[in-house]
Amino acid sequence: MSLRAWLAATMGGLALLTLIAAVALIVLTNAQTHSANTLGNSVDGLHMAEELEIDLLNHFRLSGGAGPQDTRSQLIRGRSVESIEASFPLLLDGLERNAVSDAERTLIQEVEEDFERYLQAQREAARLPARTRLAPVVPAMDAALDSLERLVQLNVEEARVAREASADLSRLGNTVGLSLCGLLLMAFVVGSLLLQRIALQPLKDISQAMRRFGVGRKRTRAPVAGPTELRDMASTFNEMANGLTHQQEQQLAFLAGVAHELRNPLSALKLSTALSERSQAQLTPERMQRTLALVGRQVERLDRMVGDLLDATRIEAGKLELRPEVRDARELARGVVELYRSSDSGHVLQLDVPDAPLFVRADPDRLEQVMANLVSNALKYSPAGSRVEVAVRGEAEHVLLVVKDQGIGISEEDMAILFAPFQRLGSPRGKRAPGVGLGLSVARRIVEAHGGDIEVQSAPGAGSSFCVRLARVSGEKAHGAEGPAAEARGGGPDALH
Repeated sequence: MSLRAWLAATMGGLALLTLIAAVALIVLTNAQTHSANTLGNSVDGLHMAEELEIDLLNHFRLSGGAGPQDTRSQLIRGRSVESIEASFPLLLDGLERNAVSDAERTLIQEVEEDFERYLQAQREAARLPARTRLAPVVPAMDAALDSLERLVQLNVEEARVAREASADLSRLGNTVGLSLCGLLLMAFVVGSLLLQRIALQPLKDISQAMRRFGVGRKRTRAPVAGPTELRDMASTFNEMANGLTHQQEQQLAFLAGVAHELRNPLSALKLSTALSERSQAQLTPERMQRTLALVGRQVERLDRMVGDLLDATRIEAGKLELRPEVRDARELARGVVELYRSSDSGHVLQLDVPDAPLFVRADPDRLEQVMANLVSNALKYSPAGSRVEVAVRGEAEHVLLVVKDQGIGISEEDMAILFAPFQRLGSPRGKRAPGVGLGLSVARRIVEAHGGDIEVQSAPGAGSSFCVRLARVSGEKAHGAEGPAAEARGGGPDALH
């Protein structure tokens, strides 16, 4: 599982708990509000029902129900019969608006009908003799009072239910709140422990492995554990550590190889000098010539190795100096072929160039160094008497310098490290070829500094073909650059990085 997915799942869980808490809070708040509204409406209905009872009794009293005398002109608390009767519809409307249940609305409808019958009885009683006025009014008033009493009891019951519901909601809210707080706390603790185990501990192990590797414990590797990102980080570090360790081993092997390669010509020079000193009397011109030729070859070999080392150092430092000129690639190829033909290498060197000139803008010394390295390798890895072909070919925008041999070829395994520094391939006799393994690496970097590239085609036992591809300079540009080229041959270096 990746760290991103784990964090997303953790944050999603916390967000879900937070959402549940918010929804529960909203639901409980709405329920509590509804319960409070119900309780308030029940209390208001209770007050209005009681007020209706009082007004009904006062109305009956003022309407003549208290005695035989006519009391309509009397007042109770400053209110007349007309004002009390006018308040009935208002109070009944208020009861209907505050009703919270269908049962209460039905009972209010019954109260309205009883009040209507009571008022109708009062109007009819006004036309009767005084002795018989109470007969139709009292039953109607009792019925209205009875319905009001039942309405009061209903409001009391609804208020009690609403209060109990509010208390239950309060307890539920406390329980839910405490439960959610506990869940959030548990999620935080579990998330912290999982984060420590899944991410922080592997990250600490990687940090410790890097620290141990940095202080010289080169065999230290980071454990590949934890989320995908940390596993990739550990794998990358281990690959880097393996690469650095391998590079260090290669450097040590290179130093040993350089020491060995330098010792051979130095030993030959030392032996030649010692022989010359011990046999000065018998030193003939022929023997002197052979000795000087041997010394010259060893010095040339030392110079080539030191030159490769210096070129590799300059390339790694990004300070390879080029003196670009517009030159005919055919002439550069001819010069290299003539050089190796004169050395009597025991191979057949064949040159194939077109009739028309092919111009390139390059440092002639560096380009000859590249061609010389390719031809030297072709001779080195080819059996005696075989043919080595050097060709110059032109394309629309490029010039190709091709060196093809009939040697041992290159395997796929060796092809992967062909241009790596300090790598030497096997010789035809199964031994490592002489040299420090920098020639092809330096050649490729020189060609790349010219904006070109080297392509290789080879198979074991079928020879190899190296192709240097450089940008072609047209004839008009080549003639226009003859002046600057001459100045460049006599002027200072032009550093190209």
